[in-house]
Amino acid sequence: MNSTETQLLSTAVMGTAAIESTSRSAEAATSLKGVLSFRGKYRTLHLTWFAFFSTFVVWFSFAPFSTTIQNELGLSSAEVATIGLANIGLTVPARIFIGMALDHWGPRRVFSTLLMFAFIPNTVFAFSSSLSALVLSRLALSVVGAGFVVGIRLVAEWFPPKELGTAEGVYGGWGNFGSAFAAFTLPMFAVLIAFVTGGDNGWRWAIFSVGLIAAVYGLLFRRLVTDTPEGVTYAKPKQKGALEVTSRGAVFGLAVLTVPFNAILAVIAWRIWRVGVIGDLVLVGVIVAVCVLTVIQLTLVFKVNGPALRNEYVEEDKYPFRSVVVLCAAYFATFGSELAVVTMLPGFFEGTWGLSATIAGAAASCFAFMNLVARPTGGMLSDLFGSRKRTLAFLLVGLIVGYVLLATVSGSWPVVLAVVAAMCCSFFVQSGEGAVFAIVPLVKKRVSGQIAGLAGAAGNVGAVSFLTIRLLLIERANESPTDGFTVSSAERIFFLVLAAAALLAFAANRFLVEPKNSFATDLVVDEIVTDPAIGEDPEGVEDPEVAVTEVPESSAPALPDSVLA
Repeated sequence: MNSTETQLLSTAVMGTAAIESTSRSAEAATSLKGVLSFRGKYRTLHLTWFAFFSTFVVWFSFAPFSTTIQNELGLSSAEVATIGLANIGLTVPARIFIGMALDHWGPRRVFSTLLMFAFIPNTVFAFSSSLSALVLSRLALSVVGAGFVVGIRLVAEWFPPKELGTAEGVYGGWGNFGSAFAAFTLPMFAVLIAFVTGGDNGWRWAIFSVGLIAAVYGLLFRRLVTDTPEGVTYAKPKQKGALEVTSRGAVFGLAVLTVPFNAILAVIAWRIWRVGVIGDLVLVGVIVAVCVLTVIQLTLVFKVNGPALRNEYVEEDKYPFRSVVVLCAAYFATFGSELAVVTMLPGFFEGTWGLSATIAGAAASCFAFMNLVARPTGGMLSDLFGSRKRTLAFLLVGLIVGYVLLATVSGSWPVVLAVVAAMCCSFFVQSGEGAVFAIVPLVKKRVSGQIAGLAGAAGNVGAVSFLTIRLLLIERANESPTDGFTVSSAERIFFLVLAAAALLAFAANRFLVEPKNSFATDLVVDEIVTDPAIGEDPEGVEDPEVAVTEVPESSAPALPDSVLA
């Protein structure tokens, strides 16, 4: 190739890239305008994010009234902490099992059932007075916190890959706002009820009301939403009981990944045991139960994935399980750290600057409020940049810098500047979450619910892990304050631990495989026609193993013949 042809090739490539970038920008603008409508796929998006929003309002209805409940029922701080731990106790396994359920039965049925189920334990909690009833009802409500993964699959069924990042970002960001909405509105609603009725049970009726609304919306959701657009088949996994993987190495990788997801249940039980709410016998019983559950799940992993162990999948039907691991690591660092920071930030502001609980809570709320904008922005950036892998890497770098910055915050900083630093960090945390779930549904369509469940569960594992590390650091500071290791030192190390987790996720991102057809303009349907082990020959399909809808090629202009010579 001579210099003229090389120059022509370079010019053509640059022109093509510019056209594709402009095209993606225009498409992103169109998507943002579509979000303001309530028709077609955007109608499904709005109905779905509100379902997620409703589950989070119910799930986070305890925190705004924790002090009120403690005082009214005469609970100790340890008992209140136990209720809080119960509220996340089953969320990790629930996200995994709900992922399996929605891949099999479809998101419409699963989401509506979950919303209606929430009414039962929520009502029990609202009108309970004993610690056992409060803990058990909150344990049941921890399942409701797994509702997030349902909408991930549903939104992916309605939006083509080129718009998926923005759509999933809106779903996750606006739905996740339910936690902040509960914190701000439920106390005011309780005061209003108490004023009207003249009683002291405003908090009970406020909590009861959100469960009732969720149940009613669950009935409506079942009637108003369909799993897929008309004419599109809902793809289901070939195997049931565990995530279907497609290679021998992935089977062993899934087995390894299963262990920490179960082990975190033992960590939660250990934390409850440490405050004296359960005894040694109960703790041992929980650990044994976790071990039995782990053995059962590992058995299912190998039983269900026999075809993968025997290498029976054709290349066209395989997907890179390492991408699942990387996305779990990224969500562990992003969503896990978000939950941990939202939990500790009010106390951090209160202790560092001597603010009142009310002012400290308002200052810390900026971290959660960023969800409305930051998470959709992360998804939109993933749609715009032309590489979902590079977008995630960029946001993880911002996350590392953000937590290192927070590690330097001290009482010498103006509190306003500290709030700005928290908001900047929060932007990268939640944008990173949006970028993660811009990729999750594209890894393998027919098991995207289970992949979303694994990634979502990893976020909860991260939260429990980070908060446990912080607890140990704070205890260390309180035990020996004279050796120079103070609470401020503990908080500084805590933020550096979060930065280290983000750094590990960034390093792992190198092994992420950019999904095929990441920016396709049509819906991609992944449908197995026949089991490779059976070998039936379906009519009308050239490849007897897999049928995947054809995705139109890019509309970018062709290169001149002279350049291609």
